[in-house]
Amino acid sequence: MRFQSHAVLALQEAEEAYLVGLFEDTNLCAVHAKRVTIMSKDIQLARRIRGERS
Repeated sequence: MRFQSHAVLALQEAEEAYLVGLFEDTNLCAVHAKRVTIMSKDIQLARRIRGERS
């Protein structure tokens, strides 16, 4: 399977935007739990709040 270079760049940009948003939400979950370090349960909670499947 072949991809055009601009298609790969578009996918990369979309994925980076998704991950940045997810980590922002994950950090808010950690702060809410009075922690400064994110944990996997924070990611799971952020995804659940967003309505994503695990």
